[in-house]
Amino acid sequence: MRRRSVIGLSGAALGGAVLGGPLPAGAHGRSRWMHTWVSMPQLTEPGNLPPAPFTGSSSTLVDTTLRQTVHVTVGGGRLRVRFSNAFGGAALPITAAAVALPAGGKAGVAAIVPGSSRPLTFGGRASVVVPVGAHVVSDPVDLPVAAGSNLTISTYLAAGQETLNLTSHPGSRTTTYLVNGNFVASADLPGAAGVAHWYLISGVEVLGSAPAIAIVGDSLTDGRGSTTDGNDRWPDQLFARRPRTAVLNQAAGGNRVLNDGLGPNVLARLDRDVLATSGVDRMLIFEGVNDIGTAPATVADQKQVTDDLLFAFEQVVLRAHARDITVYGATITPFGGNTGYDDPGGLREESRQAVNARLRRGRLFDEIVDFDVAARDPAVPRQLNPAYDTGDHLHLNPTGYGALAAAVPLRWLS
Repeated sequence: MRRRSVIGLSGAALGGAVLGGPLPAGAHGRSRWMHTWVSMPQLTEPGNLPPAPFTGSSSTLVDTTLRQTVHVTVGGGRLRVRFSNAFGGAALPITAAAVALPAGGKAGVAAIVPGSSRPLTFGGRASVVVPVGAHVVSDPVDLPVAAGSNLTISTYLAAGQETLNLTSHPGSRTTTYLVNGNFVASADLPGAAGVAHWYLISGVEVLGSAPAIAIVGDSLTDGRGSTTDGNDRWPDQLFARRPRTAVLNQAAGGNRVLNDGLGPNVLARLDRDVLATSGVDRMLIFEGVNDIGTAPATVADQKQVTDDLLFAFEQVVLRAHARDITVYGATITPFGGNTGYDDPGGLREESRQAVNARLRRGRLFDEIVDFDVAARDPAVPRQLNPAYDTGDHLHLNPTGYGALAAAVPLRWLS
């Protein structure tokens, strides 16, 4: 039987030892394919589709090169890339793809280091068609990437995708470049259009032996309020504290545990985003604020969403434990003063407090980190610390995200 404990701002255990935590030393000694970077696939909203001329009346990315950078966590000498058509309305024909090192090692740049480009193949072929709802993984390629470095992925679609239902991750906080023509191997893309979204890519794997933690979250984990091309979301800052563990950010703005929003709900996406993600042996879930905030502000509705959230968390733990994955949880951070979520009667705040109280009692997750304590204003605990608040009283700035990262015990990553 697993015993659970609560971790506060200091990272000190508030009660109980832990059984069923990270794998013992030596358990990661065998090299295997493991993810070093991920993004949660979503159906692209109309406002987040590629700009003209890269989106037409019934197709997208016709004769288009996409150049995107991603921030890997653990490093390796061999890698492979995962392309997703999870929400595509038609087959996805990839004509050519390549990986390279970005110029200056920077995120969100169009130029690459000359001579670093490596073509990707798929079963030995230069091109591939990804069926509707599927993803494909490229063949391995030799390109050493250092821990915490940036990687460029270039993709060319000659015919484009014959649909406006495109798979993407709108909250990339990283600049992507688009240009007409095949410039996959080009050293730069002069005149390319820049947008802050990722398209079609959902994972990078390396051959390694490090532990890996999947973080399931919403916009607070996706990094709303962080710096574009700055890689200062709280999972990024957590990785920087111990750059020997893969930290995999499976979050999306607006995500909910119980119901679909911007992307499928947690119960629906758990298999894809955690249980089937290579290398993952532990997870952390930091969700619930959107469930509480979008439920009607009535006594009955808030009691229902509270009860349903706690049941859903139990389901997450049961399913993850069946795969020998340790499950960490986080308390819900304050939203006092937020126009959309903070109701005049304080019913949603009562729900937040009820969920957090249950989590702190230590009977749901293997361990808990108290993000509420880390982020709140000591003088007004139902509100964010003003030094961390972006101004909407819900999302954090990079300093606030640093406070969350600092609250997570490093032994969770060992």
